[in-house]
Amino acid sequence: MIVDIKIPSPGESITEVEIAEWLVKDGDIVNKDQEIAEIDSDKATLTLSAESSGKIKILVKEGNIVPVGEIVCNIDSSKTDNTIKEDNIQNKTTKNTKVEIKKSNIVTPLARSYMQKNDVDEVKMQNKDSDKKITKQDVIDFVASNIEKQSHTRKRMSSLRRKISSRLVAAKNQTAMLTTFNEVDLSEVISLRNKYKDDFLKKHGCKLGFMSFFAKAVNLAMKEYPIINSIIEGDDIVTFNDINLGIAVSAPKGLMVPVIKKSNIKKIFELEMSIADLAVKARDGKIMPDDMTNGTFTISNGGVFGSMLSTPILNMPQSAILGMHNIIKRPVVVNDKIEIRPMMYLALSYDHRLIDGRESVSFLLKIKESLENPEAQILEGKVKKQLGI
Repeated sequence: MIVDIKIPSPGESITEVEIAEWLVKDGDIVNKDQEIAEIDSDKATLTLSAESSGKIKILVKEGNIVPVGEIVCNIDSSKTDNTIKEDNIQNKTTKNTKVEIKKSNIVTPLARSYMQKNDVDEVKMQNKDSDKKITKQDVIDFVASNIEKQSHTRKRMSSLRRKISSRLVAAKNQTAMLTTFNEVDLSEVISLRNKYKDDFLKKHGCKLGFMSFFAKAVNLAMKEYPIINSIIEGDDIVTFNDINLGIAVSAPKGLMVPVIKKSNIKKIFELEMSIADLAVKARDGKIMPDDMTNGTFTISNGGVFGSMLSTPILNMPQSAILGMHNIIKRPVVVNDKIEIRPMMYLALSYDHRLIDGRESVSFLLKIKESLENPEAQILEGKVKKQLGI
Protein backbone atom coordinates (compact mmCIF):
# COMPACT_ATOMS: atom_id res chain seq x y z
CA MET A 1 0.00 0.00 0.00
CA ILE A 2 1.30 3.46 -0.95
CA VAL A 3 0.79 6.13 1.75
CA ASP A 4 1.04 9.74 0.58
CA ILE A 5 2.63 12.20 3.03
CA LYS A 6 1.21 15.72 2.74
CA ILE A 7 2.31 19.02 4.27
CA PRO A 8 0.07 19.65 7.30
CA SER A 9 -1.20 23.14 8.13
CA PRO A 10 1.20 24.79 10.64
CA GLY A 11 -1.30 27.58 11.38
CA GLU A 12 -4.24 29.52 9.99
CA SER A 13 -2.22 32.24 8.27
CA ILE A 14 0.39 29.93 6.70
CA THR A 15 -0.28 28.75 3.13
CA GLU A 16 3.15 27.46 2.08
CA VAL A 17 6.33 26.05 3.59
CA GLU A 18 9.88 25.27 2.52
CA ILE A 19 11.42 21.80 2.67
CA ALA A 20 14.39 22.76 4.83
CA GLU A 21 16.03 19.34 5.17
CA TRP A 22 15.22 15.71 4.56
CA LEU A 23 16.23 13.67 7.61
CA VAL A 24 16.15 10.42 5.61
CA LYS A 25 17.37 9.42 2.15
CA ASP A 26 15.27 8.41 -0.83
CA GLY A 27 14.70 4.67 -0.59
CA ASP A 28 15.29 4.42 3.16
CA ILE A 29 13.13 2.21 5.34
CA VAL A 30 11.34 4.42 7.88
CA ASN A 31 9.24 3.64 10.92
CA LYS A 32 5.81 5.03 11.72
CA ASP A 33 5.99 8.40 13.54
CA GLN A 34 9.70 8.76 12.67
CA GLU A 35 10.72 12.35 11.89
CA ILE A 36 11.56 12.40 8.19
CA ALA A 37 11.92 16.09 7.33
CA GLU A 38 12.17 19.61 8.69
CA ILE A 39 9.87 22.21 7.14
CA ASP A 40 10.27 25.97 7.46
CA SER A 41 7.43 28.44 7.54
CA ASP A 42 7.87 32.18 7.99
CA LYS A 43 7.13 31.73 11.70
CA ALA A 44 8.71 28.47 12.84
CA THR A 45 10.56 25.29 11.88
CA LEU A 46 8.49 22.13 12.26
CA THR A 47 9.08 18.43 11.65
CA LEU A 48 7.25 16.09 9.27
CA SER A 49 6.64 12.55 10.52
CA ALA A 50 6.06 9.25 8.72
CA GLU A 51 2.44 8.13 8.86
CA SER A 52 3.40 4.52 8.16
CA SER A 53 6.38 2.19 8.20
CA GLY A 54 7.93 1.25 4.88
CA LYS A 55 10.16 2.38 2.03
CA ILE A 56 10.13 6.15 1.40
CA LYS A 57 10.14 7.84 -2.00
CA ILE A 58 11.01 11.54 -1.85
CA LEU A 59 9.13 13.66 -4.40
CA VAL A 60 10.25 17.20 -3.52
CA LYS A 61 13.83 18.46 -3.23
CA GLU A 62 15.28 20.38 -0.29
CA GLY A 63 14.79 24.14 -0.65
CA ASN A 64 11.57 23.86 -2.65
CA ILE A 65 8.56 25.92 -1.61
CA VAL A 66 5.35 23.88 -1.51
CA PRO A 67 1.76 24.74 -0.57
CA VAL A 68 0.08 23.30 2.49
CA GLY A 69 -1.56 19.99 1.55
CA GLU A 70 1.03 19.15 -1.15
CA ILE A 71 2.27 15.53 -1.34
CA VAL A 72 6.04 15.65 -0.76
CA CYS A 73 6.81 11.94 -0.43
CA ASN A 74 5.13 8.58 -0.22
CA ILE A 75 5.79 5.40 1.72
CA ASP A 76 5.40 1.88 0.38
CA SER A 77 4.14 0.06 3.48
CA SER A 78 4.65 -3.32 1.78
CA LYS A 79 8.40 -2.75 1.89
CA THR A 80 9.98 -3.41 5.29
CA ASP A 81 13.44 -4.35 6.50
CA ASN A 82 12.60 -8.04 6.05
CA THR A 83 11.33 -7.70 2.48
CA ILE A 84 14.36 -5.60 1.50
CA LYS A 85 16.71 -8.25 2.89
CA GLU A 86 14.88 -10.96 0.91
CA ASP A 87 15.13 -8.87 -2.29
CA ASN A 88 18.85 -8.40 -1.72
CA ILE A 89 19.39 -12.14 -1.26
CA GLN A 90 17.39 -12.85 -4.42
CA ASN A 91 19.38 -10.28 -6.37
CA LYS A 92 22.68 -11.77 -5.22
CA THR A 93 21.70 -15.26 -6.39
CA THR A 94 20.51 -14.15 -9.82
CA LYS A 95 22.90 -11.32 -10.64
CA ASN A 96 25.72 -11.82 -13.11
CA THR A 97 28.87 -11.93 -10.99
CA LYS A 98 31.15 -10.57 -13.72
CA VAL A 99 33.22 -7.68 -12.34
CA GLU A 100 34.52 -4.87 -14.51
CA ILE A 101 38.06 -3.85 -13.62
CA LYS A 102 38.68 -0.18 -14.28
CA LYS A 103 42.08 1.09 -15.31
CA SER A 104 43.84 3.71 -13.20
CA ASN A 105 46.26 6.52 -13.88
CA ILE A 106 49.92 5.98 -13.01
CA VAL A 107 50.97 8.12 -10.05
CA THR A 108 54.62 9.15 -9.81
CA PRO A 109 56.36 8.56 -6.42
CA LEU A 110 56.86 12.32 -5.94
CA ALA A 111 53.19 12.99 -6.67
CA ARG A 112 52.06 10.28 -4.23
CA SER A 113 54.33 11.71 -1.53
CA TYR A 114 52.83 15.17 -2.10
CA MET A 115 49.33 13.66 -1.94
CA GLN A 116 50.06 12.16 1.46
CA LYS A 117 51.48 15.42 2.82
CA ASN A 118 48.40 17.37 1.70
CA ASP A 119 45.86 14.65 2.57
CA VAL A 120 44.68 14.29 -1.04
CA ASP A 121 42.49 11.32 -1.94
CA GLU A 122 44.14 9.51 -4.86
CA VAL A 123 40.78 8.38 -6.25
CA LYS A 124 39.71 12.01 -6.75
CA MET A 125 42.83 12.62 -8.85
CA GLN A 126 42.03 9.86 -11.35
CA ASN A 127 40.63 10.71 -14.79
CA LYS A 128 39.41 8.95 -17.90
CA ASP A 129 42.77 9.20 -19.64
CA SER A 130 44.40 6.20 -17.96
CA ASP A 131 47.60 6.55 -20.01
CA LYS A 132 48.43 9.93 -18.49
CA LYS A 133 50.75 10.02 -15.49
CA ILE A 134 49.77 12.05 -12.42
CA THR A 135 52.71 14.29 -11.55
CA LYS A 136 53.53 16.44 -8.55
CA GLN A 137 52.42 19.52 -10.52
CA ASP A 138 49.02 17.89 -11.11
CA VAL A 139 48.62 17.45 -7.37
CA ILE A 140 49.73 21.05 -6.70
CA ASP A 141 47.13 22.32 -9.20
CA PHE A 142 44.45 20.08 -7.67
CA VAL A 143 45.15 21.35 -4.14
CA ALA A 144 45.16 24.99 -5.30
CA SER A 145 41.86 24.64 -7.17
CA ASN A 146 40.18 23.09 -4.14
CA ILE A 147 41.45 25.86 -1.87
CA GLU A 148 39.83 28.38 -4.22
CA LYS A 149 36.57 26.43 -4.17
CA GLN A 150 36.57 26.26 -0.40
CA SER A 151 37.16 29.98 0.15
CA HIS A 152 33.44 30.50 0.78
CA THR A 153 30.20 28.61 1.18
CA ARG A 154 26.75 29.41 -0.15
CA LYS A 155 23.34 28.24 1.00
CA ARG A 156 19.79 29.42 0.55
CA MET A 157 18.25 31.47 3.34
CA SER A 158 15.48 29.64 5.20
CA SER A 159 11.89 30.90 5.07
CA LEU A 160 12.22 32.01 8.68
CA ARG A 161 15.44 33.96 8.03
CA ARG A 162 13.92 35.59 4.92
CA LYS A 163 10.87 36.61 6.94
CA ILE A 164 13.05 38.03 9.72
CA SER A 165 15.06 40.00 7.13
CA SER A 166 12.00 41.54 5.50
CA ARG A 167 10.45 42.46 8.86
CA LEU A 168 13.63 44.14 10.09
CA VAL A 169 14.02 46.15 6.90
CA ALA A 170 10.34 47.13 7.07
CA ALA A 171 10.78 48.31 10.66
CA LYS A 172 13.60 50.62 9.59
CA ASN A 173 11.87 51.90 6.45
CA GLN A 174 8.24 52.16 7.52
CA THR A 175 8.46 53.57 11.05
CA ALA A 176 9.87 56.67 12.69
CA MET A 177 11.98 54.62 15.07
CA LEU A 178 13.78 56.34 17.91
CA THR A 179 15.57 54.96 20.98
CA THR A 180 15.77 56.34 24.52
CA PHE A 181 18.16 55.04 27.19
CA ASN A 182 18.42 54.75 30.96
CA GLU A 183 20.31 52.66 33.47
CA VAL A 184 19.10 50.57 36.39
CA ASP A 185 20.70 49.47 39.64
CA LEU A 186 19.90 45.78 40.07
CA SER A 187 21.20 45.41 43.64
CA GLU A 188 17.75 44.76 45.14
CA VAL A 189 16.67 42.33 42.41
CA ILE A 190 19.89 40.34 42.85
CA SER A 191 19.42 40.33 46.61
CA LEU A 192 15.87 38.98 46.27
CA ARG A 193 16.95 36.31 43.79
CA ASN A 194 19.76 35.14 46.07
CA LYS A 195 17.42 35.02 49.04
CA TYR A 196 14.65 32.99 47.41
CA LYS A 197 16.30 31.15 44.49
CA ASP A 198 16.68 27.81 46.32
CA ASP A 199 13.07 27.76 47.52
CA PHE A 200 11.91 28.81 44.04
CA LEU A 201 13.89 26.03 42.31
CA LYS A 202 12.66 23.44 44.80
CA LYS A 203 9.04 24.49 44.35
CA HIS A 204 8.84 25.08 40.61
CA GLY A 205 11.72 23.09 39.12
CA CYS A 206 13.19 26.08 37.27
CA LYS A 207 15.59 28.87 38.19
CA LEU A 208 14.42 32.31 39.22
CA GLY A 209 15.89 34.53 36.49
CA PHE A 210 16.00 38.23 35.73
CA MET A 211 13.56 38.16 32.82
CA SER A 212 10.45 37.63 34.96
CA PHE A 213 11.29 40.77 37.00
CA PHE A 214 11.64 42.78 33.79
CA ALA A 215 8.42 41.30 32.41
CA LYS A 216 6.54 42.28 35.56
CA ALA A 217 8.09 45.77 35.49
CA VAL A 218 6.91 46.18 31.88
CA ASN A 219 3.38 45.12 32.85
CA LEU A 220 3.30 47.70 35.66
CA ALA A 221 4.64 50.49 33.45
CA MET A 222 2.12 49.63 30.73
CA LYS A 223 -0.75 50.31 33.14
CA GLU A 224 0.39 53.93 33.40
CA TYR A 225 1.32 54.35 29.74
CA PRO A 226 -1.07 52.16 27.69
CA ILE A 227 -0.10 53.92 24.45
CA ILE A 228 3.06 51.76 24.51
CA ASN A 229 0.78 48.71 24.08
CA SER A 230 -0.68 50.05 20.83
CA ILE A 231 -0.23 49.75 17.08
CA ILE A 232 -1.00 51.91 14.08
CA GLU A 233 -3.59 50.35 11.77
CA GLY A 234 -4.22 52.57 8.77
CA ASP A 235 -5.28 55.91 10.24
CA ASP A 236 -6.36 54.31 13.53
CA ILE A 237 -4.57 53.73 16.83
CA VAL A 238 -5.39 50.30 18.26
CA THR A 239 -4.65 49.96 21.98
CA PHE A 240 -4.78 46.44 23.42
CA ASN A 241 -6.35 45.66 26.79
CA ASP A 242 -4.13 42.63 27.37
CA ILE A 243 -0.34 42.59 27.22
CA ASN A 244 0.93 39.73 25.08
CA LEU A 245 4.62 39.86 25.90
CA GLY A 246 7.14 38.59 23.36
CA ILE A 247 10.51 37.33 24.59
CA ALA A 248 13.18 37.32 21.87
CA VAL A 249 15.10 34.02 21.83
CA SER A 250 18.13 33.10 19.75
CA ALA A 251 17.29 29.66 18.35
CA PRO A 252 19.35 27.42 16.02
CA LYS A 253 17.21 28.46 13.02
CA GLY A 254 17.34 32.17 13.84
CA LEU A 255 15.69 34.76 16.04
CA MET A 256 12.29 33.75 17.41
CA VAL A 257 9.88 35.70 19.59
CA PRO A 258 7.55 33.36 21.52
CA VAL A 259 4.71 35.21 23.24
CA ILE A 260 3.38 35.01 26.81
CA LYS A 261 -0.33 35.63 26.35
CA LYS A 262 -1.99 37.93 28.92
CA SER A 263 1.25 38.47 30.81
CA ASN A 264 -0.40 41.33 32.70
CA ILE A 265 -2.46 38.92 34.85
CA LYS A 266 0.41 36.58 35.71
CA LYS A 267 2.44 36.49 38.92
CA ILE A 268 6.24 36.39 38.90
CA PHE A 269 6.45 32.61 39.21
CA GLU A 270 3.95 32.14 36.35
CA LEU A 271 5.94 34.49 34.15
CA GLU A 272 9.21 32.72 34.96
CA MET A 273 7.77 29.29 34.18
CA SER A 274 6.23 30.52 30.91
CA ILE A 275 9.52 32.11 29.86
CA ALA A 276 11.48 28.94 30.64
CA ASP A 277 9.01 26.72 28.81
CA LEU A 278 8.91 28.83 25.65
CA ALA A 279 12.69 29.27 25.58
CA VAL A 280 13.27 25.50 25.74
CA LYS A 281 10.68 24.87 23.01
CA ALA A 282 12.28 27.48 20.75
CA ARG A 283 15.81 26.16 21.20
CA ASP A 284 14.71 22.54 20.71
CA GLY A 285 12.78 23.39 17.56
CA LYS A 286 9.46 22.51 19.19
CA ILE A 287 7.93 25.97 19.04
CA MET A 288 4.62 26.22 17.18
CA PRO A 289 3.37 29.18 15.11
CA ASP A 290 0.57 29.80 17.61
CA ASP A 291 3.23 30.35 20.29
CA MET A 292 4.51 33.39 18.36
CA THR A 293 1.33 35.19 17.35
CA ASN A 294 -0.49 38.28 18.63
CA GLY A 295 2.43 39.82 20.53
CA THR A 296 1.91 43.45 21.58
CA PHE A 297 5.33 44.27 23.11
CA THR A 298 8.76 42.61 23.03
CA ILE A 299 11.75 42.27 25.36
CA SER A 300 15.15 41.48 23.84
CA ASN A 301 18.10 40.53 26.04
CA GLY A 302 21.39 41.11 24.27
CA GLY A 303 23.11 40.98 27.64
CA VAL A 304 23.25 37.19 27.53
CA PHE A 305 25.75 37.56 24.68
CA GLY A 306 27.73 40.32 26.42
CA SER A 307 26.13 43.36 24.81
CA MET A 308 26.66 46.56 26.82
CA LEU A 309 24.39 48.81 24.76
CA SER A 310 22.26 48.53 21.63
CA THR A 311 19.29 50.01 19.80
CA PRO A 312 16.81 47.13 19.36
CA ILE A 313 14.71 47.12 16.19
CA LEU A 314 10.92 47.14 16.45
CA ASN A 315 9.10 43.85 16.10
CA MET A 316 6.40 45.07 13.69
CA PRO A 317 3.56 45.84 13.90
CA GLN A 318 4.40 46.53 17.55
CA SER A 319 5.28 50.10 18.44
CA ALA A 320 7.97 49.57 21.10
CA ILE A 321 10.63 47.10 22.26
CA LEU A 322 12.74 46.97 25.43
CA GLY A 323 16.42 46.08 25.19
CA MET A 324 18.22 44.53 28.18
CA HIS A 325 22.01 44.40 28.36
CA ASN A 326 24.77 42.88 30.45
CA ILE A 327 25.11 43.58 34.15
CA ILE A 328 28.42 45.27 35.02
CA LYS A 329 29.64 46.50 38.38
CA ARG A 330 30.27 50.22 38.04
CA PRO A 331 30.99 53.09 40.41
CA VAL A 332 27.84 55.16 40.99
CA VAL A 333 26.93 57.98 43.34
CA VAL A 334 24.52 56.88 46.11
CA ASN A 335 23.63 59.45 48.79
CA ASP A 336 26.62 61.57 47.75
CA LYS A 337 28.97 58.61 48.12
CA ILE A 338 30.65 56.51 45.44
CA GLU A 339 29.59 52.86 45.62
CA ILE A 340 30.10 49.83 43.41
CA ARG A 341 26.71 48.65 42.10
CA PRO A 342 25.55 46.05 39.52
CA MET A 343 24.28 48.28 36.72
CA MET A 344 22.48 47.59 33.43
CA TYR A 345 21.79 49.94 30.55
CA LEU A 346 18.20 49.83 29.28
CA ALA A 347 17.07 50.83 25.79
CA LEU A 348 13.53 51.49 24.60
CA SER A 349 13.05 51.76 20.85
CA TYR A 350 9.67 53.14 19.82
CA ASP A 351 7.69 54.39 16.85
CA HIS A 352 7.68 58.17 17.20
CA ARG A 353 4.63 58.43 14.92
CA LEU A 354 2.58 57.02 17.79
CA ILE A 355 4.61 57.49 20.97
CA ASP A 356 5.93 60.86 22.09
CA GLY A 357 9.14 61.45 23.99
CA ARG A 358 7.28 62.09 27.24
CA GLU A 359 5.56 58.68 27.19
CA SER A 360 8.67 56.77 26.10
CA VAL A 361 11.01 58.35 28.64
CA SER A 362 8.43 58.07 31.45
CA PHE A 363 7.68 54.45 30.57
CA LEU A 364 11.36 53.52 30.75
CA LEU A 365 11.79 55.48 33.98
CA LYS A 366 8.86 53.56 35.53
CA ILE A 367 10.57 50.27 34.64
CA LYS A 368 13.76 51.53 36.29
CA GLU A 369 11.90 52.57 39.46
CA SER A 370 10.13 49.20 39.73
CA LEU A 371 13.37 47.24 39.33
CA GLU A 372 15.17 49.37 41.92
CA ASN A 373 12.35 48.82 44.42
CA PRO A 374 11.24 45.28 43.50
CA GLU A 375 9.82 44.07 46.81
CA ALA A 376 7.28 46.89 47.05
CA GLN A 377 6.48 47.39 43.35
CA ILE A 378 7.20 44.21 41.38
CA LEU A 379 6.29 41.78 44.19
CA GLU A 380 3.63 44.19 45.50
CA GLY A 381 4.67 43.50 49.08
CA LYS A 382 3.54 39.89 48.72
CA VAL A 383 6.87 38.16 48.12
CA LYS A 384 5.93 34.55 48.73
CA LYS A 385 2.59 34.83 46.89
CA GLN A 386 4.21 36.40 43.83
CA LEU A 387 7.01 33.80 43.89
CA GLY A 388 4.55 30.97 44.54
CA ILE A 389 6.55 29.56 47.44
